[in-house]
Amino acid sequence: MLFNSLLFLFLFLPVAYIGFWRLRTKKHRYTWLTLASYIFYGTWNYKFCALMAFSTAVSYFAGLGMLGTTDPRRRKLFLIVPVTVDLLLLGFFKYFNFTVSSFAQLSAWLHVPLHAPALNIILPVGISFYTFHTISYMVDAYRGVITPTRNFWEFSCYVSLFSQLVAGPIVRFRQVEADLDNLDHANRTRWLDIGWSFFAIGMMKKVLLADTMAAVINPAWKDAAHLSTLGAWLCVLGYTYQIYFDFSGYSDMAVGLGYLFGIRLPQNFNSPYKALNVSDFWRRWHMSLSACLRDYLYIPLGGSRGSAPSLVYRNLLITMLLGGLWHGANWTFVFWGGYHGILLCLYKLVGRFWDRLPVFLQRVATFFLVVLGWVFFRADSLSVGRAMLARMFRYSPGTLFPGLAGLLAALAIAALIAHATPNTFELRHEWKPWTVAGFAVGYTLALIAIASGQQSPFLYFQF
Repeated sequence: MLFNSLLFLFLFLPVAYIGFWRLRTKKHRYTWLTLASYIFYGTWNYKFCALMAFSTAVSYFAGLGMLGTTDPRRRKLFLIVPVTVDLLLLGFFKYFNFTVSSFAQLSAWLHVPLHAPALNIILPVGISFYTFHTISYMVDAYRGVITPTRNFWEFSCYVSLFSQLVAGPIVRFRQVEADLDNLDHANRTRWLDIGWSFFAIGMMKKVLLADTMAAVINPAWKDAAHLSTLGAWLCVLGYTYQIYFDFSGYSDMAVGLGYLFGIRLPQNFNSPYKALNVSDFWRRWHMSLSACLRDYLYIPLGGSRGSAPSLVYRNLLITMLLGGLWHGANWTFVFWGGYHGILLCLYKLVGRFWDRLPVFLQRVATFFLVVLGWVFFRADSLSVGRAMLARMFRYSPGTLFPGLAGLLAALAIAALIAHATPNTFELRHEWKPWTVAGFAVGYTLALIAIASGQQSPFLYFQF
């Protein structure tokens, strides 16, 4: 079920919303949101509901185990077991075939016969996100940052909350613990306006901008070898803005839905294309993932404080390579992560000189470097990425593609919003006459597009 679908907008959401606010106790509201979330998740593949429930149960009972002991060895055991289970599940469903195919390619290159058939594995939607939820919960409990909850339905509600279940933001328990604990005292009207405002803005970002650009550039990406130089740049720029408005649109909708049910979700994007350097970009892009990689991987590796420069570079590269791999089982994502890791190392090396450049030049150069990285993030293979870069930097008359006028218009609007206007969290969300009129027009156009059959999945569903 998609947020941008008639089924969600006119059936699931009204029923979930009305049912939630008719209930009065925390337990009933936890249970209602959990059941609604499992129904929402089950519309993709109901069989994977059992997988999420199993992961939830393992982490919940491990949390109870931590509550019942002060023995450091037992506490560590209660950490290691659920984290290992979660990583094994994620590794099997997401990376098993990738690992097998990679070893097969390596053996062929070494002329060593290896016959390991791949399995027909379906990747469960959102497994990377809810796995991060359970792992962060257990690590924070072990560190004493949070006290594990004794209420199974509260924990299950946290893990499965449908608004952010399949594509984030990655929410840590401590970020929503207060709202969950006070869910029986939540006021339906307190965040109603801001909730609908976030949701409407996210919907318009996704349907009117991201999907409009995708409809033009997706066919062109399939024929990258025959694009003109101009066409290649337009494709890459189109994807640059598509992924931002697609993913930030989802995050806005998730935050809006959270407000509607009395739960505040964290910000996930802070105008990333206004970044002054690549380090600043990662403080602004997919902020919940960046924070998790920092707190649960980079800092435990040694971080940058008190470490020799070579160790800092090592920590950055390992973190970004694994961050790239988290996005998908493909060498293109590993390359993209390594590319950003190298950029971060270079910034560590020359940052004091970079920071002296004019602000405008810093932003333009950072955006250019980010755009180049998106080539391999979008490409189906490294060879396709190389072909697209060759088209971009080696003049070719080639061919353009249909829908160019619409793409140019969408790019102009997208660039204006991304580079020169406040982001969703910087807006006041005041329902004045002119904002109501603008929302009414934009949201109606989005609904018309959805009703006409434009219901494309969000890009980060595949991760």
